[in-house]
Amino acid sequence: MSARVPGVTGEAGGAAEVGASTSATEAAGPAAVTTRAMGAADSSGVHAGGGGASAASAFWCERAWVDGAMRAGVLLEADAAGVLTRVRADVPAAEAPAEAQHLPGIVLPGGVNAHSHAFHRLLRGRTHGDGGTFWTWREVMYRIAGRLTPETYRIAARAVFAEMLLGGWTSVGEFHYVHHAPGGEPYGAVHAERQVGAAPAGAGVDGPAGEPGEQPHAMELALAAAAEDAGIRMRLLDTCYLTGSIGTPLSEEQARFGDGDIDGYLRRHADLARVLSSGPAGGAASSGEGISAGEASAGSPAGGAPGGGASGLVTLGAAIHSVRAVPAADIPRFAELDGPVHVHLSEQPAENAASLAAYGRTPTGVLADAGVVDARLSPVHATHLTPEDIALLGEAGTTVVMCPCTEADLADGIGPALELAEAGATLALGSDQHVVLDALRELQALEAGERLRSGQRGRFSPEQLLAAMTTGGARSLGLPAGTLAVGSVCDLIAVDPHSPRTYGSVDEQMVLTGTSADVRTVVTAGQVRVRDGVHAQLGDIGELYREAYAALDL
Repeated sequence: MSARVPGVTGEAGGAAEVGASTSATEAAGPAAVTTRAMGAADSSGVHAGGGGASAASAFWCERAWVDGAMRAGVLLEADAAGVLTRVRADVPAAEAPAEAQHLPGIVLPGGVNAHSHAFHRLLRGRTHGDGGTFWTWREVMYRIAGRLTPETYRIAARAVFAEMLLGGWTSVGEFHYVHHAPGGEPYGAVHAERQVGAAPAGAGVDGPAGEPGEQPHAMELALAAAAEDAGIRMRLLDTCYLTGSIGTPLSEEQARFGDGDIDGYLRRHADLARVLSSGPAGGAASSGEGISAGEASAGSPAGGAPGGGASGLVTLGAAIHSVRAVPAADIPRFAELDGPVHVHLSEQPAENAASLAAYGRTPTGVLADAGVVDARLSPVHATHLTPEDIALLGEAGTTVVMCPCTEADLADGIGPALELAEAGATLALGSDQHVVLDALRELQALEAGERLRSGQRGRFSPEQLLAAMTTGGARSLGLPAGTLAVGSVCDLIAVDPHSPRTYGSVDEQMVLTGTSADVRTVVTAGQVRVRDGVHAQLGDIGELYREAYAALDL
């Protein structure tokens, strides 16, 4: 397989203007892991500002991955919103603007993590003592979920998002389903009249002073605030979770995940879109609703300009938890929503068996019957598929999110990544339960799984693996990210090519040898967030975790 590489136009006798005639949308799409041109990342109303950016920025990169090739002397210039306005290659260091920050090593577009459950990070290193299965792991996860409050979740998610940046991820799709208080009571229910109109002046994610957690959507706003705290770009995937399994009600542990019925979910989702549009989480979030796939290009005002508040790092999407958790009769309602839709799909053989018993169809078949298998859909895991499932997902142009480190940790199995790509699906990567938060290790695990199940090397090229880490995720989340091109956001990582792990690696092959330990600088929206292992605004990330575990009494 090969990906089309956009051209580079040069100025006679001078630096090369890179991607000057290529829109950010065009630059993002073709490089994704697929065997056909799949179309580009849809911006879906994403606003590209970032975390208090107030001035233009510039970075001179010793070497950078631009337009599908490693280029020397790359100068990146971004506006005050953190959107790239000019990209030039072959610029001598001495000719870089005085204000440009110099980034040694190799600069890559920031990784786009297309699947995350932030609180699952709290299980790391705590579920291995007695072996167990996915289902026993899930019981431990429920116990952790039961401890979360809006206050503690902001503290914990801030640490997770900071580590995520450290690991080379600059954007994340947060698959969020812990919506309500334990027992299922919606936050803000005793102040329902406040749900019409903006949040009271001075109210934070934990509600008005003296009323912790009583603001509507308190858990969602806690995640939004944590993303703003860390400076990570987040698509908040508001998840529908209505049944404990097919035909059974939610358990006591699951009660806080549910909205009663599909209409309850859609009402809450619409109100969350309104609240995020008004920017209660620091005055910065935007809903991303109202612009469907393909309507806005990444460089247009709707898709790339600041709006909805001071930052715009946080946007809204939707998710169907699974065919276990959303009745088949309700799934067609997701066609009413704009923007990306994600779903856990065929992660476990037991899910397939339950779906066949209840509906006579695989989970993919259930989704197809509901009319939601299209280019907006991102199936997550897709581990246990039939040939018919693979054909359906490929022909529809879905983006399949593989989470190989989590799938290995939970013994889920190895999904048919190459077959999906050959069928026409785009591949993206996610860290899911964050057994590691390391974009390069996820990329390496995707290829390792393919080699193990096939007995062949080089199932994906380094270029295709890098695309899965970047442009594939951007397509999945509908973000103008994942590429260093005019109109894209200025999100990048600088990797040390001279470490004990990477020394001697040739160009992009370094992605198969490096780890998060080699990520020296991380930038989102034109601002440095992490440098040499320390968060530029929040400080030591280990200390953030100490605070989080103490807050949760873990």
